Amino acid sequence: MPRILLRVAALTACLLSAAFAAGVTQRAGTAPSGGEAPFDVIIANGRVIDGTGSPWYSADVGIRGGRIAAIGTLSNATAKRRIDAAGKVVAPGFIDMLGQSEFTILVDPRLPSKIYQGITTEITGEGTSAAPMMGFAREEAAQALEHYGLKADWQSLGEYFARLERQGMGINLASYVGATTIREVVIGGADRPPTAAELERMRALVREAMVQGAMGVSTSLEYAPAPYASTEELIALAAEAAPYGGIYATHMRSEGDGMVAALDETFRIAREAHIPAEIWHLKVAGKKNWGHMPDVIKRIEAARASGLDITADTYAYTAWFNDMSAFVPPWAHDGGNDQMVARLKDPTARARIVKDINTPSDTWDNEWDEIPGPESILIGVVKNPALRPLQGQTLAAIAKARGKDPIETLLDILVEDNGFTGCAVFGMQEDDVALALVQPWVSVNNDSSGTSPEGKLGEEHPHPRAYGTFPRILRKYVREEHRLSLEEAIRKFSALPAQRMRLADRGVLKRGLWADVVVFDPATIADRSTFNSPNELAVGMRWVLVNGVPVIADGQMTGARPGRVLRGPGYTGKQR
Repeated sequence: MPRILLRVAALTACLLSAAFAAGVTQRAGTAPSGGEAPFDVIIANGRVIDGTGSPWYSADVGIRGGRIAAIGTLSNATAKRRIDAAGKVVAPGFIDMLGQSEFTILVDPRLPSKIYQGITTEITGEGTSAAPMMGFAREEAAQALEHYGLKADWQSLGEYFARLERQGMGINLASYVGATTIREVVIGGADRPPTAAELERMRALVREAMVQGAMGVSTSLEYAPAPYASTEELIALAAEAAPYGGIYATHMRSEGDGMVAALDETFRIAREAHIPAEIWHLKVAGKKNWGHMPDVIKRIEAARASGLDITADTYAYTAWFNDMSAFVPPWAHDGGNDQMVARLKDPTARARIVKDINTPSDTWDNEWDEIPGPESILIGVVKNPALRPLQGQTLAAIAKARGKDPIETLLDILVEDNGFTGCAVFGMQEDDVALALVQPWVSVNNDSSGTSPEGKLGEEHPHPRAYGTFPRILRKYVREEHRLSLEEAIRKFSALPAQRMRLADRGVLKRGLWADVVVFDPATIADRSTFNSPNELAVGMRWVLVNGVPVIADGQMTGARPGRVLRGPGYTGKQR
């Protein structure tokens, strides 16, 4: 075993041992002794759900110096602030396993859409990451940065993290390094394999990101230029992250017709790179694949039984949200976004694109073949102000209004928006979604960037999951449908993802751990965001504390920015 891996394993074991040793719950009088300082905050009279899946119990929670200092009876203790949580649940802050906020957190660092859900930590970097920000990767990110009025004043992941720390933020944030970004830096947008020298440069960039704090390496294999990477290329990159304690996280090559092959590729990467794997937003896409989630679960559980460390997460909606350019076959993306748009303008290339979209295929993830029809596509985010009236409309309605074929309309919109458009796609079945959610090894992701009903971000029309994922699960699957117990839902929101991401000092309410804490009413917690009206904050979250500091106090956002950058176990600087 490599020496650094031994150090990582030892560190993780020590952290876990210390965390749980410190977490012996105090149930009887635990007022500060002698000259001990008052608590900063006492959350009193709450129903404590500690995140482990254990039943709730009545207790007070004392916080000092950003950490949980005591759990028990604190009625005689002094505190700078005392919160009455009678009738409320007190739980660990929620961990978003895929958050996409790497740019929007620079627009509105408070991230109201996140904190009103109870999210206190986000993991981001789906295939593309905020860094390294160089070469072709910088060119491809330019349009999104311009859309948000941002300038990339960083190149490395370490510099990006420093940027976050200088400005402050409302939640904690961690990031993978994206394999697509690495490929774009070294190869550009070309559909070709790397040379031996290029692959070594890519591997070096992964190592550099890992020592700067990346949580692992990630892929988003549906979106060009990611599909141009071979399995062997991905194994080589994942193998560089493994000795640093990293994870391989993936939006698989297919979530529909090619699901079996995509799962097998994920298992192979985990096996040959000797790395844990996380399957992002586990789904069965496409009407003809509906009902196959039991088969997918069996395959994953068989892989787990064989010794592979495979887990997954879900956002539990029947529509996904992605770039509308995903409907365009991979070959047409060769060279990057500008080349794709040029092909859409060229009659010969466009005719070939339309033919490929209309032809079922097992060689690429043809989303058009997976949906019932153009009524299943809802235009979300656009960059061109002239297209803003299309936000919230279906492709079917737009095509009818324009008097054109739906596929031609889709391609026209991409040309008019220079390939930027994002859309919601209704391509899943509820039974499959619910079955994935209840698996004990499945946690939860928001799969949306943090946003706000106000300002620049409020002009967009996001998927309602951006505002509603976690409260919706508590409302729909816990309170209304009883598919999950409240304790199990909280475990999926906290301890399970913390364990997966090796955040040994978060995710559980235990003495000595960081005080990421939520206080909510289990009878009223709910989502308000819909596909028609998405920019609606969730309700029911009374208090949200990040590192012991309230970002929501008595139901109102405070504007505080106590969040921290959470760096991975390979980080060689100061400890997080």
